[in-house]
Amino acid sequence: MPRGSSAKRERQYEHVKEGAVKRGASEGRAKEIAARTVNKERARSGESATVSKTSTRDKKSAPQLYAEAKKRGIEGRSSMNKQQLARALGR
Repeated sequence: MPRGSSAKRERQYEHVKEGAVKRGASEGRAKEIAARTVNKERARSGESATVSKTSTRDKKSAPQLYAEAKKRGIEGRSSMNKQQLARALGR
């Protein structure tokens, strides 16, 4: 676990690791699965220094992005899909 990780994340790591071992994963693979899962949750909740670009974009739905684009007065928003709206909004 990373330095400064919380007791909650330590418990989550152990829980995920034990579950993976029960499902038949090797010890090394179980550790990898647990670490990735915990790191992903840390990033989603803003506990880590970096967050992937896609997770920020995917948090809002297309109607939410459309409403934001409307508020900002972005031209052509009615014919844009979610990805195009996100790009136009600079996400």
